[in-house]
Amino acid sequence: MSYQVLARKWRPKSFETLVGQDHVVRALTNALEQNRLHHAYLFTGTRGVGKTTLARILAKSLNCETGITASPCGICTTCMEIDKGRFIDLIEVDAASNTQVDAMRDLLDGAQYAPTAGRFKVYIIDEVHMLSKSAFNAMLKTLEEPPAHVKFILATTDPQKVPVTVLSRCLQFNLRQMAGTSIIGHLQNILMQEGIPYEPSALHLIARAAAGSMRDALSLTDQAIAYGGQTVNESEVRAMLGAIDQSYLYQLLNALLINDGASLIAQAKTMEERSLSFEAALNDLAQLLHQVAVAQSVPDSVADDLPEREALLALACKIDPETLQLYYQIALLGRRDIGLAPDEFAGFTMSLLRMLAFTPNGANAKNDTTAHKAPKHLASTFKPQAALLPSAHDSSAHVASSRQDVEQPSVAQAHTPVSQLDADNALEKNAPKIQSSSQFNGNWRELIGELKLGLVRSLAQQCELISYDGNSMSLSVPESQKHLLLPNYQEKLGSAISQHFDKKIKLQFSIGGTGNTPAKQISQEKAHAQANAESAIEDDGFVQALISEFGAHIIPNSIKPI
Repeated sequence: MSYQVLARKWRPKSFETLVGQDHVVRALTNALEQNRLHHAYLFTGTRGVGKTTLARILAKSLNCETGITASPCGICTTCMEIDKGRFIDLIEVDAASNTQVDAMRDLLDGAQYAPTAGRFKVYIIDEVHMLSKSAFNAMLKTLEEPPAHVKFILATTDPQKVPVTVLSRCLQFNLRQMAGTSIIGHLQNILMQEGIPYEPSALHLIARAAAGSMRDALSLTDQAIAYGGQTVNESEVRAMLGAIDQSYLYQLLNALLINDGASLIAQAKTMEERSLSFEAALNDLAQLLHQVAVAQSVPDSVADDLPEREALLALACKIDPETLQLYYQIALLGRRDIGLAPDEFAGFTMSLLRMLAFTPNGANAKNDTTAHKAPKHLASTFKPQAALLPSAHDSSAHVASSRQDVEQPSVAQAHTPVSQLDADNALEKNAPKIQSSSQFNGNWRELIGELKLGLVRSLAQQCELISYDGNSMSLSVPESQKHLLLPNYQEKLGSAISQHFDKKIKLQFSIGGTGNTPAKQISQEKAHAQANAESAIEDDGFVQALISEFGAHIIPNSIKPI
């Protein structure tokens, strides 16, 4: 018996065995069980996600000899004939090779006749977007009012090219790209049943190369089995795919974090000598940054058998989220614009140098106490060091420090936090206490902090409360902010306040006042906090030692209260 490739041998034959399209399966199952059948279905999605497979399962569900069912028996003559692709009432057409109107007319001429062996005559038209305009027009009438015994199942990778007149006559289902975890799980199940040894890390590489296509994943697995001599292991899969060791990406990011421009250029030259694609490198870099971002937010989501797991988690502990987002955006823009660069090397290195130039001071976790916490299970291994400094405020000021900092004495970088509660509670000390009610204590800033205002918050923060009598409020806006007194802003602010007090509150606006608005208070508090932070840094003994012994200097803009 000739060998049957995995993609055909393990093609799902029922809804239960279909992987990764639960939302479509659920809708079709309910429709079949309730006998609420449409005459035309459109399955859309990228290659290899199950469009044609789903169409064949639906055809079996409609024609199974046990009756219309969401669970076709698979053993009756009809089911077996459909699985073998030779059921007389299942007409499969490749629209890419039958684009003309004459072919469509010939196809639809038989639609008027009753099915020969089945309950329904099912037309599966693959890549339907390839039909010509006249061919679409020829099928419209039949598609709109088909005979009761006809069902159309259309499939396409490009629904944008399907006329809206056709789309409006179909129930449309969008099949998603397969998640990497779904692909890996399915491959593990198949290889176990095939009795073929494998390394989980090799399946990660295959899933990554398949880019969401289960068919591509199975084809690559077939290739890997042949390449590895009936085994699937990481080193051979990597060689087969031409997938290079991505350690250079980690080296690039580590060089960025320590502001080592020389290492960046040297690494880029090494890549050029190895004839690596710089466009692909930027794509891989963006993918890595995405993985790091996920690892920072949900560390437990990083698979234990991921080949780069330890390096990924270590990097997630070193880089702060804001810098990570900056690098990701630059990588995307660099990949987009690399074709406009003098050459790929120039485009790639300029992207790296742009990351270097825009890296915020103190981005390295060992120099920044604002860095996120390391994943708990790695906290003991990758733990940022920090020293505490006294501040002019009651709250503590933090200066990130490490003995490694002495190796780069040219810049002293530190962040001094000021408690956010200082800013939020300042008005309670300074706010004017006006005639109050049981529901309102006269603290305007506290009130607007409790409201969901959206864009109207800009107006509320520029208002000063003059008086309140229980049914109305008198508000004053500075002359410089009178442009915010838009009628719809006033109406929305009044509506939010009335809803908060559960009664109608009338707002009266005037221009002028003392200017003691929440916006001004916040600005003053930020300035005060910044002054305290700078004072704490300048007076710190460790910073003074760096300045006197190593000639370091303070970059004022690098000091940020938090």
